[in-house]
Amino acid sequence: MRDVYVAGVGMTPFGKFMHRSVRSMAEEATAEALRDAGFEAGSVEMAFFAHAVGGVLTGQEMIRGQVALRHSGILGIPLVNVENACASASSAFHLGWMAVASGSVEVALVVGSEKLTHPDKEMSFAAIGTAVDLAQRDELQEQLLARSSDEGGVDAPTPPGSARSFFMDIYAEMARRYMRSSGATARDFAQVAVKSHRHGALNPKAQYRSEVTIEEVLGSRTVADPLTLLMCAPIGDGAAAAVLCSRPAVQRLSADTVRVASTVLVSGRDRAPGELTAVERASRRAYELAGIGPEDLDVVEVHDAAATVELSIYEELGLCPPGGGPKLLASEDTGLGGRIPVNPSGGLLSRGHPIGATGCAQLVELVDQLRGRCGARQVDTPRVAMAENAGGFLGADPAAVVITILTR
Repeated sequence: MRDVYVAGVGMTPFGKFMHRSVRSMAEEATAEALRDAGFEAGSVEMAFFAHAVGGVLTGQEMIRGQVALRHSGILGIPLVNVENACASASSAFHLGWMAVASGSVEVALVVGSEKLTHPDKEMSFAAIGTAVDLAQRDELQEQLLARSSDEGGVDAPTPPGSARSFFMDIYAEMARRYMRSSGATARDFAQVAVKSHRHGALNPKAQYRSEVTIEEVLGSRTVADPLTLLMCAPIGDGAAAAVLCSRPAVQRLSADTVRVASTVLVSGRDRAPGELTAVERASRRAYELAGIGPEDLDVVEVHDAAATVELSIYEELGLCPPGGGPKLLASEDTGLGGRIPVNPSGGLLSRGHPIGATGCAQLVELVDQLRGRCGARQVDTPRVAMAENAGGFLGADPAAVVITILTR
């Protein structure tokens, strides 16, 4: 397999844009990524388009990429539509890497675009809730209700059509389990949100650009105990794109490139207690392929759809020992200026989480960090960066996980 480089990246602001379409955002991110790489649209030989919920919200169930990119100059080339829940864009990036690494093409374009806002917010939540095995959803809701009752919980799981995401019930149950195993508290989870919003306030493209206090996080509306509103990623819209190319293509450019050291895609499984999680399996393989360990990472973006999961992801990625998430957070090592900053973009909690764009947005941030282009949120001279992007749920695992390691 050949070395693959990111030659250009682009991204729209993330936020709630009722007037914008998936197409307009995809076109903006694509044009910016091509300009950044110094390529004309005609140089792209293959494209991968990530999008998740359009079939539910707009009825555009098929040919989404062809529709979204039809006016972008990306004409007549192979175009692959990718849907892998919240891991759609990172999965598309993985496929783009495969196309270039295998020698099939010299230049590939990866685009993720999503419009989650809808006049009926319940439609948005319903669309997000399809990223589980629907045949087993009622059974899962009953299990969560039973566990909540056994633990003295007061929040029943979300029924279909309710005004919050069913996923928050899953994250809340995971949070309660993590609290028992690690000693984490609701205040620890609030501190994750405080950190994310502090970073997001420095990101001009973040959905939320204001800092919050622990008291504000804990005092915001309860979504599903122990989760409060400010511990949950918001609904939003946006797009992100990346141009991948081979070494021969790089040599024709003056672009400031970043190398893809490894990218690993795994699926979740019905694992037994004690077996490696999908994140653990993917990250260990990614470290092996890149020839590094967690101690070599300089900056990380993780899939913090809820503040509670960031701490367990620290452990799954090997950033700290099992149960050490709260201690690592308290050390401030994962904040800007710390030993291993996590989510300098603001993460899903503050930058935002337009599902089909999130994985690529993480990579845009890391490419810009490695290039030294992040302004007030710039990490000191990073050389190695990792993105962890997860989507959906299958049993006790995310349904899809992509780990990507970039190097300077």
